[in-house]
Amino acid sequence: MCLAVPGRVLGVEERDGTRMATVDFGGVVKEVCLEYLPDLEVGEYAIVHVGFALQRLDEESARRTLELFGELGMLQEEFGDPWEQAARTARPGGEEPAREVRR
Repeated sequence: MCLAVPGRVLGVEERDGTRMATVDFGGVVKEVCLEYLPDLEVGEYAIVHVGFALQRLDEESARRTLELFGELGMLQEEFGDPWEQAARTARPGGEEPAREVRR
């Protein structure tokens, strides 16, 4: 599933003529394109889908949505476990560890 997730802008910069932001999604930080919201500023919230900020959002709505997504496990589904991802990237070749199959 691919969600549109609210996030808070931590930083903004221009890269090769494209305005980009570092965005915090309840603890998971990702790079986001601001082409659709070029005036979005640090500290503001936006709905982000597939790497693009699509709509400005007030802080209260963003927090409520993130809490609900968290309760439903949807953030984990969307972003995965950031610690597991970091460990995987740190391994040579980026191989995933063998997983135990539970029945």
